[in-house]
Amino acid sequence: MSPLSKTFITMKSISHLNKTIGRGIKIAQISNNVTAAKTTIDTSHVEKHSQQAQGWWDPNGPMKALHSYNLIRIPFIRDGLVSCSLDERTLLPLSNKVILDVGCGGGIVSEGIARLGAKVTGIDASKELVEIAKEHCTIDSRLENNRPSYHCTTVEEHSQHFFDHYDAVVASEVIEHVADKELFIQSCVKALKPGGKIFITTPNRSKLSEFVTICLSEHVFNLVPKGTHEYDKFTTPTEVTFLLERNNCHVQLVHGIMYYPVINKWAWTSSPLLIFALQAVKLAE
Repeated sequence: MSPLSKTFITMKSISHLNKTIGRGIKIAQISNNVTAAKTTIDTSHVEKHSQQAQGWWDPNGPMKALHSYNLIRIPFIRDGLVSCSLDERTLLPLSNKVILDVGCGGGIVSEGIARLGAKVTGIDASKELVEIAKEHCTIDSRLENNRPSYHCTTVEEHSQHFFDHYDAVVASEVIEHVADKELFIQSCVKALKPGGKIFITTPNRSKLSEFVTICLSEHVFNLVPKGTHEYDKFTTPTEVTFLLERNNCHVQLVHGIMYYPVINKWAWTSSPLLIFALQAVKLAE
């Protein structure tokens, strides 16, 4: 074989090899894109909460702080949706409202809102917690004619089918557990009707919050299971406001919340350093 023929064969082989490598790179890129598909689910956090399913409705169990929390967060949601004086209020002030409870867990917030007359849909990524929620809402006679509807799904999936649908979206103690906060806010807003409101409560990313929410609540008083929270996943009112405004919402108010672990009580405060509650409205396009 002549040197020229050898050179031609070698060059042809190199060309074939390059094409093969190129196809491999493209396949790898496609595979990586599928793997890296955006999701709000943090699997480790879903698993941690799922492990608490059986004790979710024990008012003196591991979720007792969430039970007492309803004494201020349910009125917060009610007052954000219904403007009337005390003597004008009825037993079912939310009877004409359709509300989505994102990250509903075992249904503590969902049931509280439904008792005020709202038509509530609760969604959660934990199959175990959704089953507990479905089971428990059949126990309370006050919910006999207005039980929440529960589904095991993500907010990004749900909002694809129910966009511009809800009068309100509630995300209480959820955003600190998700994998993608921007996608989470975007999906919550997508599910809202124009003029609808979103209510968020979450620990602030502050040293006070780290001390009370993690050190005291998890490691000293054992009010919630150890490892429930990660400080780096906490957010701030400014960051949440920025995400909401990027998604066509106007933040109407931010309140501070104080939690007293020793007596398991919650109270409003002027400082949002520990926990904050935020209310925003979706603007018309």
